[in-house]
Amino acid sequence: MTLWARYDHQGNTGFGTVEADIISVHEGDMFATPNATGESLALGDVKLLAPCEPSKMVALWNNFHALAAKMDMPEPDEPLYFLKANNSFLGPDELIQRPKSYDGKVVYEGELGIVIGKQCKNVSEADAEGFIFGYTCINDVTAAELISKDKTFAQWVRAKSFDTFGVYGPVIATGLEPASLEVKTVLNGDERQNYPVADMIFQPAHLVSLVSHDMTLMPGDVIACGTSVGVGAMKEKSNTIEITIDGIGTLANVFE
Repeated sequence: MTLWARYDHQGNTGFGTVEADIISVHEGDMFATPNATGESLALGDVKLLAPCEPSKMVALWNNFHALAAKMDMPEPDEPLYFLKANNSFLGPDELIQRPKSYDGKVVYEGELGIVIGKQCKNVSEADAEGFIFGYTCINDVTAAELISKDKTFAQWVRAKSFDTFGVYGPVIATGLEPASLEVKTVLNGDERQNYPVADMIFQPAHLVSLVSHDMTLMPGDVIACGTSVGVGAMKEKSNTIEITIDGIGTLANVFE
């Protein structure tokens, strides 16, 4: 397993692999020709950034058996998804901002994220694994009351795409077996979600294949796999929200 990170060091952006408290600096293209420079940086001397720069984030709705059962909702025959606008993208330890134009309920959604490693179009499920670079943590922040506010039009993109609402990181982990993973969400010190990725209706390779038949996926694009039970509102004036997936790490942010 390898952990890949992007970072800012003294005003310069770079990327490399993380082991313990050291980043091994690389150059080139993380997804094509990453070359180790032989240099290293202490993790404490850099600011971690969102670990890639997607052209888009595809995000799933109703992709877990447990949540569909709890909501008494039929399981979909094909992936149900929306896009989060790239203005929403945010990395670890950054501030998630309460929108000034919206005073309703804002919820967290802890999720597994798939990071695409090479251009992907019309791939089979059998081949899709070869297009997955790795996995990251997602917090799909949502202005929940906007989705159904207008009875004539479901406002998914607006509700999901406020500035800072597309949170991911802290790293991309390669070499993981996703079916063995669990997603844990802790809000202000209280565990709110703890669910197995194996409960997904559309597992990662199947998901990548199906989405690639709708749109071309580019290197660095992220698919947020959807969430399960335990979603809730961030009600305090200042909230600490942490999404943890063993093997990837903890995506921690403050929402206020």
